[in-house]
Amino acid sequence: MATWRIDPDHTVAEFIVRHMMVSLVHGQFNRCAGGVVFDPANMSNSSVEAEIDAGGLYTGIERRDNHLRSPDFFDVQKYPKITFKSTRVEVAAVNQLKVTGDLFIHGVTRQVTLNVETAGPSNFFDDEENKMYTAYGFRATTEVNREDFGMMWNLGIEQGGFMVGKQVQLVVNAECDLVEG
Repeated sequence: MATWRIDPDHTVAEFIVRHMMVSLVHGQFNRCAGGVVFDPANMSNSSVEAEIDAGGLYTGIERRDNHLRSPDFFDVQKYPKITFKSTRVEVAAVNQLKVTGDLFIHGVTRQVTLNVETAGPSNFFDDEENKMYTAYGFRATTEVNREDFGMMWNLGIEQGGFMVGKQVQLVVNAECDLVEG
């Protein structure tokens, strides 16, 4: 069993949502932290805790980013953090896990299951620090209904349908550094 720290410099959480029923908007959160206890010999001993700074949201359009940070969506003044805490880790296939846990967004906690691909470990020797680093990679995906988290804002469009889709794809690409083990 080993303990790993989520490397904030090499981790990004992303969301993808339908816009006006014709295109997809991609956004990301670059400020992520947390840890992983990973026991390949007995996955039931493994766990994940992660925290995302909701105010770090970025889609590339300042006006949209400000709206997404507002009470209409993430309400980052009231709910500055998005968190995930696992309750169960299971092997799905080789280098694939099912990680179930509690996802907290916008003041609401819901149970979700993440489909996780693992990669690693990988070692890197830093000559300047004369130190060996070990990293492990995790790519987690799931889909949630944003309305389940109290994000109800929307506008109708002329052709029927809505400005913002309800279903949101979540993707986390995390690199974790070995702390102990």
